[in-house]
Amino acid sequence: MSFEGKTVSFHTLGCKLNFSETSTIARLMQEKGFQKMPFDSGADVCVINTCSVTENADKECKQIVKSALAKNPETFIAVVGCYAQLKPDEISNIEGVDVVLGASEKFKLLNYINFSGKNVHTEIHNCEISDVHTFVDSFSVGDRTRSFLKVQDGCDYSCTFCTIPLARGKSRSDTIENAVSNAKKIAASGVKEIVLTGVNLGDFGYGVDIDKETKKRKEYNFLDLIKELDKVEGIERIRISSIEPNLLTNEVIEFVANSKRFMPHFHIPLQSGNNEILAKMKRRYKRELYQDRVAKIKELMPHCCIGVDVIVGFPGETTEHFTDTYNFINSLDVSYLHVFTYSERDNTEAIEMKGIVDYAERKRRNKMLRILSAKKLRQFYEQNLNKEYKVLFEHENKNGIMYGFTENYVKIVYPYDEKLVNQTVTIQTKAITEDGFVSTELISATA
Repeated sequence: MSFEGKTVSFHTLGCKLNFSETSTIARLMQEKGFQKMPFDSGADVCVINTCSVTENADKECKQIVKSALAKNPETFIAVVGCYAQLKPDEISNIEGVDVVLGASEKFKLLNYINFSGKNVHTEIHNCEISDVHTFVDSFSVGDRTRSFLKVQDGCDYSCTFCTIPLARGKSRSDTIENAVSNAKKIAASGVKEIVLTGVNLGDFGYGVDIDKETKKRKEYNFLDLIKELDKVEGIERIRISSIEPNLLTNEVIEFVANSKRFMPHFHIPLQSGNNEILAKMKRRYKRELYQDRVAKIKELMPHCCIGVDVIVGFPGETTEHFTDTYNFINSLDVSYLHVFTYSERDNTEAIEMKGIVDYAERKRRNKMLRILSAKKLRQFYEQNLNKEYKVLFEHENKNGIMYGFTENYVKIVYPYDEKLVNQTVTIQTKAITEDGFVSTELISATA
């Protein structure tokens, strides 16, 4: 079926993985004749890709649907993604939603579009998450500088606070061959940087391909993948979006330290700096392992940027537990924190746990760690002043200012110059600005 002349818009919530998948859905629709439009344009079809991690997901989804209908009361609204898999009935009660598509059905959206008028009753199409076994490759386009490349999906872990295995299913991966092929397509589009994405990225591989001669399943791992991606010509930078500390091996760290394409930048979830709380969360490491990983990275790459995920207010987290976490993070040579306030999620073990932390106390702990994060980032930037780096400048122009990142993820500001967009430029860092970024002096451009 051709949809020539029809328009579609997208709104994406959540992680880099969602953005890569939205981009793939958009390409599938454009191949069938759809014209992609801005979200507020009143397009014929509006696709909302949702996130299960987002707090108040129901309220947020309602607001987005209401906004889309305000632009075009007849727009066909499809809600897809993690929240759609977890709470399809809840979404179907939102006035104006035409179809709800779960984890495997979202890539079949074209089969469910109806232009004979708004659906009288919302259609729900999703299967049991245990039946989702197929990996669907995705990568984002549209940003001239950076592309998110999905190489893994799902998770076999059972963290007591997390609903993602319920929303995305078991761990499964792309093949190395196909991941490399997609990286080459991204390079051919002129994009200079790839960010590898997945639900549990370090779990990549294991039985994803069959050897044609032996008929036996091959087993790959994350190190095998990054070694092959490192050979892709045309891509200047590759970043690892997030990787579990127990899966971040010394071999991976050593490879990144010696790579020309993989950047000295890791984002490593911690969640708690107290071993008792880590055990209650069913995390697969103790804080001593995390400490060792940070020390190894800094030994080989002293300038490396390290980001940390941490959750505050988990059930049973006493003042002493939180203080232990605060002091532990403060002792680490890390660069910034992503701080999450624990919120109850249906169908998780944690929701049944005793020791609920008062919400005001959760917010207080969140604020304390965000202040610590600001101090850590300032310290990291100060360590990187008066040094030469290469910056990849982005296209965005905000009031005559452009932004870019160094290899080790220092955010740089510079007067906007269209000739420098998507170019790798050698600079010297000068000072930290009032906005908390780093000003620079241009030395030379490589293109």
